[in-house]
Amino acid sequence: MPAGISVYEKDLIREIRGTPQEYLPNLLQIVRLYRESVVLKPAEASFQQGWKEAMKGETRPVSELWEGIDAE
Repeated sequence: MPAGISVYEKDLIREIRGTPQEYLPNLLQIVRLYRESVVLKPAEASFQQGWKEAMKGETRPVSELWEGIDAE
C-alpha cells in the first residue's frame, strides 16, 4: 500500500476486499451516493437549484422548517 494511506482507507480496502464480487457494483453506487450527499456543491450551483425549486413553487413556510427542532 502507498505511504500515507490512512487507517480509514485501510479499513475501507479491507471491507471492499471482503465483499463478494457480485455486490461490488452496489457497494460502489452506495459510496458514490454517500460522497455526493456529504460534499457541498459550489454556492452558484446551490443557488441555481434553490431558484429552480422556488420558481416551481417547491417552498415551505419558515415556521415549518423549525418543527421538531428543540432550539432555545
